[in-house]
Amino acid sequence: MTAPVSDRGRKAARLGLGLLLLAMALVAIALLSLTTGARAIPAETVWGALTAYDPASTEHRIIQDLRLPRTIVGLLVGAALGLAGAVLQGATRNPLADPSILGINAGAALAVVLGVAFFGMTQLSTYVWLAFIGAGAAMLVVYAVASLGREGATPVKLALAGAAITAVLQSIINAILLTSPRTLDEVRFWQVGSLAGRSIDIVFQVAPFLALGAVLALATARLLDGLSMGDDVARALGQRIGLSRGLAGLAAVILAGAATAAAGPIAFVGLTVPHVARAVTGPGYRWILPYSMVMAPILLLGADVVGRVISPPGEVQVGIVTAFIGAPFFIALVRRRKLAAL
Repeated sequence: MTAPVSDRGRKAARLGLGLLLLAMALVAIALLSLTTGARAIPAETVWGALTAYDPASTEHRIIQDLRLPRTIVGLLVGAALGLAGAVLQGATRNPLADPSILGINAGAALAVVLGVAFFGMTQLSTYVWLAFIGAGAAMLVVYAVASLGREGATPVKLALAGAAITAVLQSIINAILLTSPRTLDEVRFWQVGSLAGRSIDIVFQVAPFLALGAVLALATARLLDGLSMGDDVARALGQRIGLSRGLAGLAAVILAGAATAAAGPIAFVGLTVPHVARAVTGPGYRWILPYSMVMAPILLLGADVVGRVISPPGEVQVGIVTAFIGAPFFIALVRRRKLAAL
């Protein structure tokens, strides 16, 4: 009995060290985000802006008013998307599940566009509540459609229903934007996914929701381990399948809704990162969830930094860069791992 226990201890120590190294990498990419842009700012100046702010310094104002809120939003949104993707993949036993594929992002985006077009809601502070309503409604519709038939909401039916509902919602969004130039002008940068122009007020507005969603998501780790073994096995172990999936879905809606409200619909982060985490940690969600929570903001902030430097003096929005980075990487991952069953 000592050998298996020892093996588990060594694995836990290795994964804990890996998580610490990822946290260090996250700090490094956050510092890079603060120093990089149309105007490069040395690290010592960044430190001075954070510890001894001088309002007369242009560089200090750039850090405090522009780059610091942008970096914090990137950290929060990235962590939320990574967790939401991992939770959805575990709850549905579908390796293709993530907020963008299951219609959550599209539902949140449609609610925001409707609010701007018909109710004149143009403040990012109002986007949070609209995004929650849209994300929750879309998730319920997708699950209801997938539940039709004798088999119920199987992983394949959830993916197909999510893809169909996403296409419908995106068509409605495009129709509204094409017929309302004012709405298009208001949401054009938000719609493609962007961290630019976010103020510290947005951080304070979405942080409580993201914290709640993160706690709820991390608390579902054991439930997701049960669901990953199949509904029959989980039920035999005394797990309430409907309640487990409901809690996981609620966590995903909170995380994806708040993230979409803050930065717009950003694809591929929640889809790709959990696969990378699973390749490192193995199938246990006790480790997949925290690894996803740390890896995803590394990807998102890295993509944001790349978007700032590839087209000076302008920039490419982070939602576009994540698509260019995430799509080829995910294709390579699929070819290598053959989308092994969760």
